[in-house]
Amino acid sequence: MLAGATGKHIASAGRLGSGPSLVPQVFWDGVTEMSTSDNLVDEWVGHNLLASDPALLAALREAAPQAVEPLTRYGAELGSAETAQLARDANRNGPQLRQLDARGRRVDLVDFHPAWHALLAMYRRQGLVADVFATDTPGRWAHFAAGCYLHGQVEAGSLCPATMTQAAIPVLARQPELFAPLRDKFFSREHDPLDRPLTEKPSIWVGMGMTEKQGGSDLRRVTTAAASQADGSYAITGHKWFFSAPSSDAHLVLARTEAGPTCFWLPRYTPDGARNAIQVMRLKDKLGNRSNASSEVEFHGAWARRLGEEGRGIPTLIEMAGYTRLNCVIGSAALLRAGLVQALHNARERSAFGRHLAEQPLMQTVLADLALESEAAMRLMLRLARGFESNEPGWQRLMTPAAKLWVCKRAIECTGEAMELLGGNGYVEDGVLARLYREAPVNSIWEGSGNVMALDVLRAVAREPEVAFALLDAFDGSTDAPVRAEAQSLRRLLTGDPAALEAQARRVAQGLVLCAQGLLMREQSSTLAADAFIATRFGGDGRLVGTLAVPQAAKILDAALVG
Repeated sequence: MLAGATGKHIASAGRLGSGPSLVPQVFWDGVTEMSTSDNLVDEWVGHNLLASDPALLAALREAAPQAVEPLTRYGAELGSAETAQLARDANRNGPQLRQLDARGRRVDLVDFHPAWHALLAMYRRQGLVADVFATDTPGRWAHFAAGCYLHGQVEAGSLCPATMTQAAIPVLARQPELFAPLRDKFFSREHDPLDRPLTEKPSIWVGMGMTEKQGGSDLRRVTTAAASQADGSYAITGHKWFFSAPSSDAHLVLARTEAGPTCFWLPRYTPDGARNAIQVMRLKDKLGNRSNASSEVEFHGAWARRLGEEGRGIPTLIEMAGYTRLNCVIGSAALLRAGLVQALHNARERSAFGRHLAEQPLMQTVLADLALESEAAMRLMLRLARGFESNEPGWQRLMTPAAKLWVCKRAIECTGEAMELLGGNGYVEDGVLARLYREAPVNSIWEGSGNVMALDVLRAVAREPEVAFALLDAFDGSTDAPVRAEAQSLRRLLTGDPAALEAQARRVAQGLVLCAQGLLMREQSSTLAADAFIATRFGGDGRLVGTLAVPQAAKILDAALVG
């Protein structure tokens, strides 16, 4: 790049022949004429995350007005420099496994930096773990989704134990004798970091252990064995390749009985107060999600209680997966927003070639594209949350896997774009964007990869075709011709050759999400943003960020971030 030239004056940089200047004049030291200061931009921090997001704030006032005040306070806490430092500390000083105590006794403890516990305590104080199941207040799911979204913009790893704990509640609640003594511990707003038996805990965290060495896509192949005991408990023997959040107070584990794969409640301590027979072999050295511990474990006759019917473990887990997949969408929407904010702030303050970056047409196009992607993901996330609150099968069972595929993959691309917009400063680990980029793939992989989600969409269509076609009817009623055309194309695909459909499963999921986002943007966003979204998402070649010109890009960016 010309701006990086050193050692020589590039005399021809400003002109080609005798024609007009095509690129700004660059001097031998690589600094443009406009450089009158150090031209360095610090990260965007010290702002209220909710107050600076006009689209989210307006959506909350409509969907959950009771959430505005507490989440405004939380937005200020999350946006502070102190919380940003907690996030840095938790990720730079990741968990450490301590298998043995000083005398060689097996303890299998995971030691965390204090910042990790501070972040979990912040989240739990907001009631975001369990309040959706503790009340029937309208808008409670929007309240939760917005709070989770705000938290995920600052630190994503701490959402993992919170998500698993939340998803365990409705499953456990189906078994009152197991859930009753735990209920208050789930609904507590107090974080207890101590390793001790359940009876001594004011609150608990729950993890999951499903995946084995052979992979997690086909859980029917589980080899971990469960043997029934005389007292009604089970002894679990086997191995888990991924045992999420091993420091949790209990885990939901899949193991095989004579009837087939079955779900079990496996606490860290047995009812008599002894440490359960779970051995942590190692912590996973992950690409991202470094603040959170994931492990590989062995069970040596570990004590467990059956959860649900024998042989029906996979349906039990599918119910949980609906909630965890929703949280994957929320978490990826949060990463989209966080990347946009840092890139837009930098572009507004940094100068090159005689202008601020945010004033340059191509930069405006890319940033506006990121802003549209972020807003559409946020609106889709809130619509999914509403579907969970009102038990709408189309949004729970069809649109949730489609959204997980699409939004999680868009987060991978768009966090990379945001990092690129900061150049070298975005690539180094001193800044937040490298962490966002490393974090993004986990939501796409966890709880079902892209192909699994696409096939789940087709399965949902096959099980409940009337639900799927009712959604297409709604999309076909859009006032925007491109949305209607896409809905009609999807209808042809779904009623066409069944043998050819599986290969186009991703195409179906993408089309459903774009139709939903187009409809939501038209109904809820500004005319300017909705027009731009429709114009750039249904053109056929707009998949690369910044490929298609975004109408009124500067105005879209003005509305994307306040403060």
